[in-house]
Amino acid sequence: MRRQSGFTLVEVIIAVFILLLLLMLAVPSLNGVLADKRLHRSLDRFNELVRQAHERSLAERRAYLIVWNDVQISLQPAAFLKTEAHEPIDTMPIARHEKWRLEFPAALSKKVPAEWIFWESGVCEPARIRFASNDGSWTTEYSPLSGLGEIVSYASR
Repeated sequence: MRRQSGFTLVEVIIAVFILLLLLMLAVPSLNGVLADKRLHRSLDRFNELVRQAHERSLAERRAYLIVWNDVQISLQPAAFLKTEAHEPIDTMPIARHEKWRLEFPAALSKKVPAEWIFWESGVCEPARIRFASNDGSWTTEYSPLSGLGEIVSYASR
């Protein structure tokens, strides 16, 4: 007896079931990759603010602040000139599910304002930044001389 070229209903159902099983296994790993990408983007964006503060303070011989408030992190001069608008140079919005914490390990006081200064020489106070969101968390410690960050912990979800 000769079999026609075609699939039986059972074979099609088994193939569809295997395909759905593979898709269900791939979706969580894809979500993890996307979460890691969003987490890394937050670190890169914050490092960009730090780099700008360091470079501007050196180039302009002027102090700059990175300032935290409830809705954004902003870069601005420590003192505005009479001729310039009192607007931040750059801002980074804070989403509802994000938590940012600024720590100064060398500070003499435990209660400090949510401002990180880069003095005219480019030097800043050593700082530790902690970030957490639905995508994961990271902690970075920044050098007072170079303003470069060293990742202490990084965990995506």
